[in-house]
Amino acid sequence: MAVIYLVRHAQASFGARDYDKLSDLGERQAVALGNVLRTRGVRPELVVSGSMHRHAQTAELAGFAPEIDHGYDEFDHDQVIVAHKPAYRVRALMIADLARTGNPKRAFQQMFTAATDRWIDGSDGYTETFQAFCDRSEDAVRRTAGRLGKGETALVFTSGGPIAAVVSRLLSDGDGLWPKLNPVTINTAITKVVSGRSGLTVVSYNEHGHLDQQELTYR
Repeated sequence: MAVIYLVRHAQASFGARDYDKLSDLGERQAVALGNVLRTRGVRPELVVSGSMHRHAQTAELAGFAPEIDHGYDEFDHDQVIVAHKPAYRVRALMIADLARTGNPKRAFQQMFTAATDRWIDGSDGYTETFQAFCDRSEDAVRRTAGRLGKGETALVFTSGGPIAAVVSRLLSDGDGLWPKLNPVTINTAITKVVSGRSGLTVVSYNEHGHLDQQELTYR
């Protein structure tokens, strides 16, 4: 059987002007990830990532040089948020609103859950529907599997959304698990998918034993 490791990027810069770069903690998470992969003897024949800077940065700090497959890109968070709350097109307004709650990360998660629910329900205002996003995520992992020979390994650096989409489809033949899986995907967590005669099978999800408790993050 061939093996595909789907790795979520390390912590990005939540609340900063440029979200798409790793935080200081994220950089440490990526190094820890690389250490554990080397310790486990993971020597991939194929290394792939989405096109986000946080994907490439995580791969680089972990010691890998990926090729890009846009199928592993995250969905457009900004568009999903603005479709839900058009005023948040002005990012400073969103940040100020969240700050006033006293717990910006919790307030963001509540708002973001409502925004993704709207997207999942098929409302308008999106260049990529939820269905199309899940389709391309599944297509990407199947494309990766198709490039592997027997016993070979692929390492994929991507985001929580595509990982949740792939796992939902492989476990349930549908997208219904995505809203539960996506929020709990941990930064630099490893999901293992095997490819064999019966197709693709998820054998582990969201494994993060390389992180200390204080290094564990979801955003």
